[in-house]
Amino acid sequence: MPNVTLSKFVRGIALHAALLTVLIAAPRALAAQATAQKPLAPLAGGGEATLEADQQRQVGKTFYADGHVDLRYQNARLRADHVEYDSDTQVVIARGHVQLDYTTQHVEAGDARYELRTGRGTFHNVSGTFALQRRPSATLLVSPNPLYFNAEEAERVDENTYRVRKAWLTVCKPGRPVWKFYAPAATIRLRKSVQLENGNFRLFSIPVLYLPYASLPAEQRRDSGFMIPDLGNTSQKGTVLGDAVYWAPLDWMDVTLGASDFSKRGWSQKGDLRMKPWENAQFESSYFGVIDRGLKQVDAPPLKQGGHEAKLLFTALLPGGWRAVADLDQLTSMTFRLAWSDTFKEAVNSEVRNTAFLTNNFDGFSLNFAALSYRNFLSATPQTSILLRTAPEVRFGSVDQNFFSRLPLYFSFDTFSGAEHRDENITPFETPGYVERSEFAPTVTMPLHFGEGFDVTPSFTFRSTYYGGQLRNGSFFDEGLFRDTEELSVDIRLPTIERVWDNGDTKWKHVIEPDIVYRYVNGVNDFGRFLRFDDDDTLTDTNEIQYGVTQRLYRRDASGDTEEFITWSIAQKVFFDPTFGGALVPGQRNVFQTLDALTPFAFADVPRRFSPIVSDLGIEPGKRYDTQFIVNYDPQRGRLTAIGVLMKLKPYKESFLTLADFSTLNLPVNPSPPPLNFQQRSNQVRTLFGYGDQNRPGWNIALGASYDFTQGAFQNQIVEASYNGSCCGIGFEYRRFSFGTIRNENQYSVVFRIANLGSAGNLRKQEKIF
Repeated sequence: MPNVTLSKFVRGIALHAALLTVLIAAPRALAAQATAQKPLAPLAGGGEATLEADQQRQVGKTFYADGHVDLRYQNARLRADHVEYDSDTQVVIARGHVQLDYTTQHVEAGDARYELRTGRGTFHNVSGTFALQRRPSATLLVSPNPLYFNAEEAERVDENTYRVRKAWLTVCKPGRPVWKFYAPAATIRLRKSVQLENGNFRLFSIPVLYLPYASLPAEQRRDSGFMIPDLGNTSQKGTVLGDAVYWAPLDWMDVTLGASDFSKRGWSQKGDLRMKPWENAQFESSYFGVIDRGLKQVDAPPLKQGGHEAKLLFTALLPGGWRAVADLDQLTSMTFRLAWSDTFKEAVNSEVRNTAFLTNNFDGFSLNFAALSYRNFLSATPQTSILLRTAPEVRFGSVDQNFFSRLPLYFSFDTFSGAEHRDENITPFETPGYVERSEFAPTVTMPLHFGEGFDVTPSFTFRSTYYGGQLRNGSFFDEGLFRDTEELSVDIRLPTIERVWDNGDTKWKHVIEPDIVYRYVNGVNDFGRFLRFDDDDTLTDTNEIQYGVTQRLYRRDASGDTEEFITWSIAQKVFFDPTFGGALVPGQRNVFQTLDALTPFAFADVPRRFSPIVSDLGIEPGKRYDTQFIVNYDPQRGRLTAIGVLMKLKPYKESFLTLADFSTLNLPVNPSPPPLNFQQRSNQVRTLFGYGDQNRPGWNIALGASYDFTQGAFQNQIVEASYNGSCCGIGFEYRRFSFGTIRNENQYSVVFRIANLGSAGNLRKQEKIF
């Protein structure tokens, strides 16, 4: 009996142990079964949805899931605490910590209704982020921050469109945004725009601007509508208030029309049209005009400075290898440009160029049809100018071509015919509307090679030019004449001298290149008879030698990159004919083709044997420094006649310095009596230095000035300061223009930059020197 009792006891222990094992293992098995991914029935839209949760059950065709629910379908992922899914309607009802992720979209809500097949849905108590991709530009502050929004309700219309209600939007961090837009209703179209209805713009939660309707760009889309108004102030023009409307009817065309009111002066009109009508074609036009009440004068009527300037640029590649270009500029007066230009560089530009041409290059030949005009304003008050026009003109020419395989003879030619016109109100002098000018100039070149590094290249040109009129005693005479010239040039290249230094990882190479050029021109004869329309008409008789030497210092680093560290050239000409065939007129400034080929600074007001010694030194160590020093020393006068300095430096991180300084001796020397407004020497300097740029994060500053040493006065001063954060920035600018009686003005500008969207303010163009 004891054995029987023991056996029952053992069986009881074993039974309880087995039961305990089952009770322990069962929850784990059930949990493992609940968290496993469960495929749902195939969707009508294609593909398969999967559901994962702590607990799942199915009642008919409805699936219920609770705890860490994760529903995935194609590119969409929906997470929540509780989900109900109807396999017939393919609609998901989600509650508690709802999160929707779709490509670059992230939405969080308290509850949601979402259609898997269509992607439509409704979310309540919702917040979200949408990533934006904006291309950097000179006028746009770009931030990597996404677009944040918070709303009572958001309706997802499709995969790229949301309608939100009682919402605010920003690209600032959502905790304490610097700025945000609030709107009772808004529509977000990803990669297109954000449209607000009856909204407002808030700074630090304070409403500052009411927007009955606003459309903000989101990535690439351009939306039509009114732009943010401009507000500014200047000392001469008063308070400036302006606005513009932007219209983009087509993907390849947009138009901007605007106007501004100047409380002290009048109002301006502006317009811009941009088109890309077909591939490799571009059309741009702009207009700016001012109706001016006048600048107030002491004891005199107001000085009106109104006018307009219109520009047009068209470029296109046409079938058959043709290229068409039209670059047109129409300006009413130099006074208008000085008085109303936004930047100093634009204001002091005295030239107005118009160019239109049709060109085709084929098999070494070039055929061109052109219409050109050039006006240079010499003074604004009184306004004096010179107008040169060539319209129409046809030009045909070829590059050097060899027709004899065994002979080093190369032939080329250039020929043209056109209608010319010249008008100047200084003398005054004016030609008829169309004066014929034609030219034919064949050239033969024979390059010769004598041993290593010694080359001689003679070239001969016969140039025949016909003029439909001529000058006699300063007046136009309607009688044609020919100018037939023989032109010989001999270019002698002597062997170069080289030396290489190997300094570890860096190699240096010094090269010395001497050169001699002999040039002879004969046949111009009476230079004073020829009308001057361009530099081709400044050709004179000459018998000269130009000699010089160019030194180059190269540097190669360990990576194998090579750069030309220093370049220094020195040149001078010797004239065997000091009067250039009688063309030189003593006591006045003479500009001839042969003189201008050596230096752009005029130096001939008396006969001379020697030209100035021209030194041109360029230093470019790496990409952070670029300097050029130009010096003209005249041995006949024993003085420096021209000094020029051009510098572009980036010495430290984002710092920069640009400088341009030119000091020149004006001709003639010691005139008696001196011409009106004549200055014996000109010396002007322009500089701009600072740190950063307009759209760089952090603090940015720029200071600049233009100073005339001869007049002892500033012509322009500028101070810019800005700070850009992760989602917005603010900038201030002060500019001063001083152009005598025409413009003596202080300008004050401010801009508020909204990252990835745009800016509000009147600080538009950044000053540049070159």
